[in-house]
This record gives sequence, structure tokens and C-alpha cells, in this order.
Amino acid sequence: MKHRIGIMQGRLTPPEGRGIQFFPFENWENEFYTAKRLGLDDIEFIFDYENYTQNPLWTTEGRDRIRNVVAKTNVQVPAVCFDYFMRRPFYKAGSDREGLIRDENSQIIRRVFDAMKELDIGLIEIPLVDDSSLKNDMEKRKFKDWLLQVVEQTDTPVRIALETDLGPQDFAAFLMEFDGMGIGANYDSGNSSGSGYDSYEEVTVLGDSIYNIHIKDRVYHGTTVAPGTGSADFDRLFRGLGEIKYRNNFILQAARGIDGEEEKTIASQMEFVNGYIKKYGLQVSHV
Repeated sequence: MKHRIGIMQGRLTPPEGRGIQFFPFENWENEFYTAKRLGLDDIEFIFDYENYTQNPLWTTEGRDRIRNVVAKTNVQVPAVCFDYFMRRPFYKAGSDREGLIRDENSQIIRRVFDAMKELDIGLIEIPLVDDSSLKNDMEKRKFKDWLLQVVEQTDTPVRIALETDLGPQDFAAFLMEFDGMGIGANYDSGNSSGSGYDSYEEVTVLGDSIYNIHIKDRVYHGTTVAPGTGSADFDRLFRGLGEIKYRNNFILQAARGIDGEEEKTIASQMEFVNGYIKKYGLQVSHV
């Protein structure tokens, strides 16, 4: 069974001042052809708050274009990263706006669910880090109640992966509150190293709950850096993944290199990950 490695959308487009992660409105289709040339299997789509009505997932025409470029390149879309939520976490709003934003979150994610169903995309990731981090029990409860309501009111057969900055035991306990509902974890190696967590402990505690992995490296309490140059212990990470027999995707979400040299940077990152996959005997199937 061939392992699959994908890329986070936008990493194959020069940022031109847009930061490390963004939706490449002007270049998103070309990224599929670049990914194919590099030998990447997948592109993880981004659905962000900025100009979201122009995201191709939002319109019939856009979804047709996604379907066509996937058919032409055979580069798949296994997941949607719902960055929209990170910009609009209702439980961070004041009491006068919380209900309004909560309803907005529900309406937007249901429409994304419908687009995913149409395009046969099986996984959506909800980032609960940085501005949307779950900081206390009240925020956990509010998010849980909202997500349960969203799931109960949709018939779309998608899995949901939560990315949090909770410690491994707390995260596993939180996921148990959704037991049997197709809600698991998106594991981010960079955010883990930036928080000082032990990657081996995390992945062995979370086990089969891990639906997807973002490959990244960060300095402890610092910024994202090239894989292998930060605080992430990739040997401990892949040793743990080997023990749990991880079979899902790896998505490159690592630091950017020199503008205009995206293909060279990504090729190097692919080689880095493939080295660890081979070293620890992992086999990865499509999500």
C-alpha cells in the first residue's frame, strides 16, 4: 500500500506578503499541476474567513472547477481546513455577539459540508488553536454543544478532525465526549513542539483518533522553521506512529523557504518525510 503525502493549499504559491498560510485565489488551480509534477498525492483545501464567498467550494462553478482539475491531475482533495472558525470563534465574542456568530458558524460549516459531500471530500479540520484555543471548561462546553448540534442537524457523511493545543490526556478525554460520532484529531507536529509536548506520548495516547497529520516544525514557544531545525523530535513522532500503525495522510504545512523557490522547498520537505516513513516502515493509505 503506497503512502500518501499532500500539501497544504497555498504552499506552492509565492506569499507576496500574505503570510505563511492563505487561500491562493489567483493560483489555486495551477497548484494542482505543480503538485502533480512534484509527485504529491493530495492538496488540503483551505476555507478561510477572508473573501470566503469567492472560495471555489462556495459556488457551483467553483466546485465544477475543483472536480475538473482533480480529474485532470489525479491530485486529490482529502480534507478541508476550516480556518474560517479560527477567525470567528463564537465563544471568544462578547455576550452581545456570541449567539449571532454561533449561528453564522453553523450556517457556514453546513454549506461547506454540502460542498464536501458533492465533491466526495471526507474530512474537515477545525482549528482550535491561537485565536480559537479552548482556554477553559466553559469554552470547551460551548464548543462541544455547538458541534454536537451541527452534527445532529446534518446528514453529510464527513469526519471531523479537531486540532487543539490541549495536552494529550486532556485532548483524548475531550474526544471521548464525542465517542462514536466520527470526531477525532488532526495532529500538528509543529504546534506540538512549539508547546513543548512529547510527540511520542501524544500520538500513542491519541492512537486511532488521529485522522490526519500536519508536518511542521517549530521552536519551543517560537516560530515555524524548516523541518528538522526546530524542537520537533521526528524520531519520537514516527516511532509512535509506527506503534499505532498510523495509516492516514501526511500533509506538509511546514515553513516557507525562499519566495519563488516553492517547488525546491517542497521537494526537500517530501524527501525529509519520506525518509522517516521508510525508516519506521509506515504505510499510509488515503483518508
